[in-house]
Amino acid sequence: MSYSSYAAGSGTRSARRTLEFGRTHVVRPRGRHLATIVWLHGLGDNGSSLCQVLESLPLPNIKWICPTAPTRPVALLGGFPCTAWFDIAEISEDNPDDFEGLDASAAHIANLLSAEPADVKLGVGGFSMGGAMALYSATCFAFGKYGNGNQYPINLRAVVALSGWLPGSRSLRNKVDHAAYDAARRAATLPVLFCHGISDEVVHCTFGEKSAQTLGSVGFQSLSFQKYDGLGHFTVPREMNEVSSWLTSRLALDRELP
Repeated sequence: MSYSSYAAGSGTRSARRTLEFGRTHVVRPRGRHLATIVWLHGLGDNGSSLCQVLESLPLPNIKWICPTAPTRPVALLGGFPCTAWFDIAEISEDNPDDFEGLDASAAHIANLLSAEPADVKLGVGGFSMGGAMALYSATCFAFGKYGNGNQYPINLRAVVALSGWLPGSRSLRNKVDHAAYDAARRAATLPVLFCHGISDEVVHCTFGEKSAQTLGSVGFQSLSFQKYDGLGHFTVPREMNEVSSWLTSRLALDRELP
């Protein structure tokens, strides 16, 4: 799938090009299909990177969809092209938000989920930049629209972010001030698991904490922020075990089995 008129480039919005999303990998459920989660990779990675880990989780009723981001010039890397869900100049609150890239990727994720059966619970998760995209999708769901104002079509039931951050946090308060009651209800009831390593030197834990605080301050009441001693910018079995237990509980997977 491609999208056009996206302003890609190293920190500028003048060079417009059509970018293609890469290959999508699927880990099919080993048991009855109760939930589908789109899982998003980090900067420079691809959709196959965590398939083996996801397949090994004790979650036989989840179908995992693992897309690959478009290859684009990334300002953080001096304009070097690599797979990225959106352009980014620095991993901090001061980074200028690339809403065109964020919306295009969020729409691609929603399109993947829209093809799932109506009785299946839907979620988004990811690591690093993928976690950032998952949190952005959470805000699109809560407010019922993308950053560009187009309607967000998916009923999310769970969001997981590992070593990520919240894009668009500076504009979030304004959205809340103009939000309807339904938006506040959706934000309050959407389960979000946000995990971060205290020793993360790529996306600092303090940045993750500020992102979690921002989400809480705008009404995401069902958010759980978990910190891990000694964990850097990677995943470990105890973190993935937490993800498995949380998804089983929040999606009621153990209670819906025959």
